[in-house]
Amino acid sequence: MFTISKQFSFSASHVLSGLPDDHPCTRLHGHNYVVELVLTAEEVDQAGFVIDYRRLDAFKRFLDARLDHTHLNDLLVVSPSAELLARFLSAWCIANLDPDIVECLAAVRVSETPGTWAEHRR
Repeated sequence: MFTISKQFSFSASHVLSGLPDDHPCTRLHGHNYVVELVLTAEEVDQAGFVIDYRRLDAFKRFLDARLDHTHLNDLLVVSPSAELLARFLSAWCIANLDPDIVECLAAVRVSETPGTWAEHRR
């Protein structure tokens, strides 16, 4: 099994609800998010790739156009936690990337801070 990943980044704000009133995440705050697409395959293609990283450019364009420098609460119908953001981005990939890329998509990981990750696995 071969595994590759590619990281992307964007900046956005959010407010999380359902937390105690004194929790800092109930206040408006922002993150420099890192999103990682993890792809796997039993074998590589003729070029020796799982997927050519350049074929993931559509995902970067989506992040830049729709999420970068936005308030995530205005865009998502669910709480914009890292966990649910990972699921949202996974669903976007499934709906918008080429089927052979989707077949290889194993997980979408979202980091809000350098020491934390949330992951949505297919």
